[in-house]
Amino acid sequence: MSLFDWFADRRKNAPLVRSSQEASEDDGLWSKCPECALVVYRKDLLANASVCGNCGHHHRIDAATRIALIADPGSFEPLDLELSPTDPLGFKDRRGYADRIRDTQQSTGLKDAVSTGICRIEGLPLAIGAMDFCFMGGSMGSVVGEKLTRLIETATAQGLPVLIVCASGGARMQEGMLSLMQMAKISGALERHRQAELLYIPLLTHPTTGGVTASFAMLGDLILAEPKALIGFAGRRVIEQTLREKLPDGFQTAEYLQDHGFVDFIIARPKLKATLAGLLRLHGVRPRVAAGAVSTVAA
Repeated sequence: MSLFDWFADRRKNAPLVRSSQEASEDDGLWSKCPECALVVYRKDLLANASVCGNCGHHHRIDAATRIALIADPGSFEPLDLELSPTDPLGFKDRRGYADRIRDTQQSTGLKDAVSTGICRIEGLPLAIGAMDFCFMGGSMGSVVGEKLTRLIETATAQGLPVLIVCASGGARMQEGMLSLMQMAKISGALERHRQAELLYIPLLTHPTTGGVTASFAMLGDLILAEPKALIGFAGRRVIEQTLREKLPDGFQTAEYLQDHGFVDFIIARPKLKATLAGLLRLHGVRPRVAAGAVSTVAA
C-alpha cells in the first residue's frame, strides 16, 4: 500500500466522533483536521492561515498568530505588557486562583488572556486587541478589561479605528463581581469612541460566549465572524430549561446569527486582512501622514 493509499484509508475509516485530544493533534510535521480527518503537512496548514483546505474548518490559533495574520510585518507595537492579574478574592476551588494564574502564565508565555497594541494593516493604522482562548478559556478578568479599555482610550485619543478579536468563555468566575464590572467599563470606553465618530469592529471567533458576547462583542459598527463560530451567551441546556422551549439546531452559529441580523459579515480567515483593509478605507481611514504620527483622515 502506498503512503497516499494509507492516508486515504485512514480518512475513510476515521470515526465520526473524535475526542478533544485527537482534535488537537497538530504537533510535528503533520496535522489532522478535527472535522474531516484530513491529514496535511503542518506547514501547509499554517500557510493557509490554519484553515483546512478540504472542509474549511478554522483551527484555533493564539493571539500572537492572529495579530501576525492581520498586521503588516513589523508594525505591531504592544501596549501594557506589564499588566498581570492578582487574586483579590483569595479564590480557591480545587486549586487556588493564584496557582492557576502562575501555571497558565508559564505554559502560555502570556500575562493574561488578551494582547493589545497599535499596528498597520496594508499601511492603515489600527488599534487591535486579540483574545487568547489558551489562557484560562479567554476569560475576561480585571486585566483583560483594563487592557481593552486602555486600548480603546488610546485609539480615541489618537483618532484610530479599533478591532477586537473575541475568543472567550465569558467573565472570569475567580474574580467574581470584579470581572462583571469589566463589561460596563469596556462598553463605556466604546461609547466615548463612538461619540468621537470612530470605527469599532469586533471579530467573533470560536467560541465567543458569556459576558464578552453580552458587552463589547456585540457593540460594533460592523460585526464580523469566522465561519461556524460558536456565538452565544449561555449554553443550549440552560436556555432551553429557562424558556422551556426546544431551540433550533445551530442557533448559536455565526451563520444562524447572520441570517437573523446579529452578524453583518462572515469572513474566512485567509481573506480577513484584505477585507479589513477595504472596510477601513471605506470608512475614511488613511495611512500615516507624518513620521512618528498616526492619523486617520476622513475621505
